[in-house]
Amino acid sequence: MTRSNAHHTKDEPKNYSPCASRDDAVRGDVKPVRPGAGEEAPRIAQVPDELAGERLDKVLTKVFSEFSRNRLQGWIEEGRVLIDGERAKVRQPVPLGAAISLVPDLLPEQLAFAPEPVPLHIVYEDDALVVIDKPAGMVVHPAAGNCSGTLLNGLLHRYGDAAAGLPRAGIVHRLDKETSGLMVVARTLEAQTDLVRQLQARTVKRRYVAFVWGNMPDDGTIDAPIGRDPRERTRMAVVSTASGKHARTHFRTIDRTTWHGQPVSAIHCDLETGRTHQIRVHCAYVGHPLLGDSVYGRARGKRSVTPLPDGFARQALHAWRLGLVHPDTGKDVHWRSDVPEDIAALATELGFGRDEEIDLDEDDDFPEVYEVQDGDDWDEDEA
Repeated sequence: MTRSNAHHTKDEPKNYSPCASRDDAVRGDVKPVRPGAGEEAPRIAQVPDELAGERLDKVLTKVFSEFSRNRLQGWIEEGRVLIDGERAKVRQPVPLGAAISLVPDLLPEQLAFAPEPVPLHIVYEDDALVVIDKPAGMVVHPAAGNCSGTLLNGLLHRYGDAAAGLPRAGIVHRLDKETSGLMVVARTLEAQTDLVRQLQARTVKRRYVAFVWGNMPDDGTIDAPIGRDPRERTRMAVVSTASGKHARTHFRTIDRTTWHGQPVSAIHCDLETGRTHQIRVHCAYVGHPLLGDSVYGRARGKRSVTPLPDGFARQALHAWRLGLVHPDTGKDVHWRSDVPEDIAALATELGFGRDEEIDLDEDDDFPEVYEVQDGDDWDEDEA
């Protein structure tokens, strides 16, 4: 990706990338770094008498306590730390009365916020908001391992300073990388504030199409708190401790079929709350994990070891309906996104609609606005 508000200098390692690991970035003989555009000004500190003679890395953790020791060590190796104007070494003792100069580097997360010409499928756009049909495979927000090519990068490119002036470029909720479908993004701070409040008040309505293993009941509600999995912190789970947050998913089965001897159901899901991975976690919890879900696919339920048709390898989940109160007009507005080609093809191969013609996008009225519980909070939706 292109480095935001910065430029490469002869002092930087070749092929430097903000997404690379710190070890990759410090290879080679690097000269002391001077601040460049987009980097912070040098921080100067006089070594306290009581720290004289201590190792430099230990001194830095006390003098610049806002940074981690690992990061400070990396900056020493990159030549970003000088002692009395000379490049320093990690283990060298710091002399009495020495002046330490530190040139902090922007973190990968900061560097990731760069405009990029990422293609965006715009469903609707006005002065207050934009509705985007996100394809599977697109990350919404830069993070470790996904520093470029995200929806946020595309918003910064399309809307320039207007997007850069908003928290997270106007993003108010998310979809997982491999979940496709509709998202709303604010274009003004007023609209963003209003949409966040609507998410909290549950006047934003979202309906999903999902394929799950097993014979799902005709309809029902999954009401189970969600939090970090205590055994594997990178996953979410239904938890009974105080860390679990109220989560409720309504579902309706629209068709059933059989794939290699195992029943499969097509369902509609309406989110009442918006916890991280909510639909995926809830469906797995009741023994009906989503097809193609590599994280929660084996939870509490059996699934066929036979590969899915046409190499389908993402969770079979699509956000196909979105409704809200327009921040400017106060009118109810809604949009829909037909299931993408990969899910439509999967439906055909699995045999949905074989006994009678069904429409995965079959429409009916959205449910009534859900009652807000006192003290309830809101997570960003990462269904």
